[in-house]
Amino acid sequence: MARGTFANIRIVNKLLQGEVGPKTIHIPTGDKLHVYDAAMRYKTAGQDTIILAGAEYGSGSSRDWAAKGPMLLVGTPNLGVKAVIAKSFERIHRSNLVGMGIIPLCFKPGEDADTLGLSGHERYSIDLPSKISEIRPGQDVTVTTGTGKSFTCTVRFDTEVELAYFDHGGILPFVIRNLNKE
Repeated sequence: MARGTFANIRIVNKLLQGEVGPKTIHIPTGDKLHVYDAAMRYKTAGQDTIILAGAEYGSGSSRDWAAKGPMLLVGTPNLGVKAVIAKSFERIHRSNLVGMGIIPLCFKPGEDADTLGLSGHERYSIDLPSKISEIRPGQDVTVTTGTGKSFTCTVRFDTEVELAYFDHGGILPFVIRNLNKE
């Protein structure tokens, strides 16, 4: 089922010069793989991943596997997705990302991966405060690539409740910890 979520023939991957379909490039090997297989390689290597996305990331019919699939894989903690950096998010999808402990970041208006010259081959670090108490909904953070390029993104934790979920690694761990306290 998880593999099938990326079988959408309309997925456009700029790592493959805009090739359409469920394939990607595994970095650093350069192997062309099914997206799921690449995710498994990163997981096995213990490498977090960051998704660079366009506008309205997460949009699509809730009945469509193409809409559900990325959430399934992105939301699987063992797959190691740390953040999604997008031009904008579909409202509920953004909230669901937070609920799974994933950092939603928005490029600044007028910026995206193309305008910033990001290829997707870079390593990224996000200058997010280590203490949740120092993070504010909607604050700006600096993202730096391994090549030294820096840009500013807005953190899309929109409420204090979302920050609490993120602090616990997502809504499920948050609920379980609260139940254990009782």
